[in-house]
Amino acid sequence: MALAAVRPPYTVGVSLKMYFGHAQTVTWATDVASIARTHQAVQSGLVELFVMPTFPSLVPVREALIGSGVILGAQDLATADSGAFTGEVSGSELRELGCDLVEIGHAERRRLFHEDDTVVAAKVDAAFRNDLTPLICVGEGVEQDATSAIAAVTQQLAASLDGPEARAESHTHAAPRRGPVVVAYEPVWAIGAAEPAPRPHIVAVLDGIEAWLDKRPELAGSRVLYGGSAGPGLLTAGEGRIRGLFLGRFAHDPSALAGVLDEVHD
Repeated sequence: MALAAVRPPYTVGVSLKMYFGHAQTVTWATDVASIARTHQAVQSGLVELFVMPTFPSLVPVREALIGSGVILGAQDLATADSGAFTGEVSGSELRELGCDLVEIGHAERRRLFHEDDTVVAAKVDAAFRNDLTPLICVGEGVEQDATSAIAAVTQQLAASLDGPEARAESHTHAAPRRGPVVVAYEPVWAIGAAEPAPRPHIVAVLDGIEAWLDKRPELAGSRVLYGGSAGPGLLTAGEGRIRGLFLGRFAHDPSALAGVLDEVHD
């Protein structure tokens, strides 16, 4: 199931990272699909829900999600579409497997695998080439005021979206091969913390990212999520100004995810 062409009121997603084994992943996805099939927030279109399992689990999770309205995404992709790249997975194969979304530029990829802005931009280009919506992760490394954080994360976004293919298209005056993106704002200092960033900070930075996106007409329909120790209660605390969450370990219990969907509905 593809992402909606029109931005939904709320978007909620889960990346399982590498926490679960294969059988546990499929069981979890089956439980999530069961919740989504009967939850009014999902079935009414009030919230768009996506999940990102590990590569080996993509096909069985896709099967578990049939008829649920839940969107399938991948946690990464290669910069190339084919070739001698041992261990990599291409965007073309992800598209063939039924993925609609792919996560790019997470802080862990940058820190552990040394992915810089050039690599992130090449992966965003690969996603667009293969009709995948990039979920671009951005976040400042140390806690700072909202104005400074907005400047840091929008600079990251610009570097991600203005890669070699985008520049080549601008030189030839061709229509940019771009479209809506999902931006996950994950302040690095809040990832894995006991609590998310303070609500006023989250709201201010999300507003700043949305304002930046609004100046890029080729990105119309994009949506912005908050990640970084996000969990139940945050949408309620945001009083409608936080319109999306990118969940990690807090969604390992499907009932906690159901609680977030209840928040949206209520």
